[in-house]
This record gives sequence, structure tokens and C-alpha cells, in this order.
Amino acid sequence: MAKIRPITASKKELLDIEKGFWTGDSHYFAAHADVECLVAFPEMAKAMTNAELAGTASKPNRWRDLDIRLKGMVEPGSDIVMLTYEAQATRENGEPYAALVSTGYVHRADGWKMMFHAQTPIETSARV
Repeated sequence: MAKIRPITASKKELLDIEKGFWTGDSHYFAAHADVECLVAFPEMAKAMTNAELAGTASKPNRWRDLDIRLKGMVEPGSDIVMLTYEAQATRENGEPYAALVSTGYVHRADGWKMMFHAQTPIETSARV
């Protein structure tokens, strides 16, 4: 039976980075995403370069009233962390949004970088 190792990555640090992806601009994305990132949304799923991903964040403060509830976090290696959470937020136009989100990070010389991100929208009344 495999021995469970304690997680060494800082949950607070990773959640702070994650929150920045909800509210940050293209410069934030460029600074915190890896060279390539695999993304999966209902409307698209593909590998994106850092520049392509940063280009999707052309409007800062796209979201407000962000609430993140961590559901799980695993660290399969000392330089890779996966986390999953439920997010609720309000869009720029006032529309509520909720999703189950999973993000993968890889630790590089200059810090944690997002290398995977997926969102599955859920009804705002269907909290998990």
C-alpha cells in the first residue's frame, strides 16, 4: 500500500495565485502561466502558449465577489500540484457564475506556474 506523503506546497500561495487568474490582466497571466498550458472549458479544449493564454485576459476585473472553496489538493511530485475547488463569482455584467475548477501547477525556478486549467460550469443553485 502506498504511503501518503504530506503536501509541501503552500495552499494559501496557490489559492492566491489562482484568485489572480480570476481578476488579473494579461500581464498577470503571462507571469503566472507556464510556457504551455492545457485548458478545458465547455467551449474549448486545447494546449495554449503563454502568450495565447495571456491574450484571453485582456480585461482586468472581469469577475467580482469571488468565493473559492477548496475541495482537494494532491502533490504527485515535489514540483507538481493539482487542486480542485468550487468557485462562485459575479461576471462583469452582474450575472452569477459557478463552476467546479481544477488547476495544475508546476514549480519552476521563478515559482509556481499554471500548466493545466479546467472549468465545468454548474448551476449557481447547485452548490456541491
